[in-house]
Amino acid sequence: MAERDLDAIVTQAERDRKRLDSGAIGPFSLTAIGIASVVGAGIFVTTGDAASQYAGPAVVISFLLAGFAAGVTALCYAELAAMIPAAGSTYSYAYATFGSFLAWFIGWDLLLEYLFAASTVAVGWSGYANAALESLGIGLPDALVNPPFGDDAGVINVPAILIVFLTCGLLFLGMRESARANNAMVALKIGVLIAFAIAGAFFVTGANLEPFVPPNEGGFGDYGVSGILRAAGVVFFAYVGFDAVSTAAAEARRPQRTIPVGLLATVAISTALYVVIGVVMTGLVDYHRLDVPDPIAEAARAAGPSLAWLETAVSVAAVVGLAATVLVTFYGQTRIFMRMSSDGMLPDALGRVSGRLRTPGPATIVCAVAGAAVAGLLPIDVLGELVSIGTLLSFTIVSAAVVVLRHRRPELERPFRVPAVHLVAGVAILASVALIATLPPTTWLRLAVWLAIGLVIYFGYARRRTLARMEALGSGGGQ
Repeated sequence: MAERDLDAIVTQAERDRKRLDSGAIGPFSLTAIGIASVVGAGIFVTTGDAASQYAGPAVVISFLLAGFAAGVTALCYAELAAMIPAAGSTYSYAYATFGSFLAWFIGWDLLLEYLFAASTVAVGWSGYANAALESLGIGLPDALVNPPFGDDAGVINVPAILIVFLTCGLLFLGMRESARANNAMVALKIGVLIAFAIAGAFFVTGANLEPFVPPNEGGFGDYGVSGILRAAGVVFFAYVGFDAVSTAAAEARRPQRTIPVGLLATVAISTALYVVIGVVMTGLVDYHRLDVPDPIAEAARAAGPSLAWLETAVSVAAVVGLAATVLVTFYGQTRIFMRMSSDGMLPDALGRVSGRLRTPGPATIVCAVAGAAVAGLLPIDVLGELVSIGTLLSFTIVSAAVVVLRHRRPELERPFRVPAVHLVAGVAILASVALIATLPPTTWLRLAVWLAIGLVIYFGYARRRTLARMEALGSGGGQ
């Protein structure tokens, strides 16, 4: 059964390449997709939280630890993506390795995770965009930038809804256009971050970097070595976006080669950026002052009038960079919707691809409507709680799948092979499980409720349809 599932997934991947715009995304664009997701809210917000609350200047060590954990996971992704270049990412790998039930489990989970991740960043974008408008004297009233729920209740978050519709509209129009727009936004973002690092380096004060590892204040994570580890867990979640690279397999140019390049380049470049920005940021300002929504801009302000221009540039880069993150996150969700629908897991309409635009139009529209509703009505703290657990479960399944397929299907061609696979996959699994264990009980409860709903849909609707669909593909049929 498992061998038939794998063969069927490979067949579906070949079919997807024919109906989507295969070849639209080259290695540069693939890397830009990864960077758009990883170097988003993490570098503009999370870096300050990790430094101020847990690690101090030693947050750069936390970045290196998180980058290593992300790197070993990316190696596992690279082998599977090169061997099974399917649009569904972890969902497809789980199906090929463990069958329909676990595939539904992780696919249903990923749909929620991608939706909430995109909506979370959309709400963050709204805050930055409105701040930029206020600096021009045209800020929106609070009622139109705050959701009806939460501490600062308003009516609806209009800017968040706007960025959701703009990015989904771009995805609807075509992947080549979306990739070009994302490339431009990523180039601007990286350019500003490099400018911050170079210009800020001249204003770094050694006193701000001492002590490099602040002494522990009594509890686990309150600075010291445990603080470095806690910060590594916090910043690791910034790396979860490289999963979006593997969802581009069906539209990538020579995916067996370019997907591994995009995955590994994303982790390497992102880690380097986080480390450099971390050093300069904590060198410009006392780390206690970085517990703000815009820590990089705060560091630029601390340097005085000489870097006033850089503060403005960082704010612009945050607005542009977060828009790119929303775009890429919805891209991943639409492809998983499409893939699950084509396998019979979801209604057939969600798997339809426009013959002219070569994009999954119905799936994109559903993502736009759902994303706009969530981003416009829910506060950011509620949205952020469910994002991490789904990705960590995905990482665990991917790392396990690499080892299982090595033993079950050793004869398959592997354009990219994980070196020391048992060691690398084992470290990746341990890192993910350890981070899952740190998540609050409420996160598990909400996930359990979502998965309970999913089980009802699976046994009442999806299971019968997907088994019939796979039977047809396995016997040489099609859709």
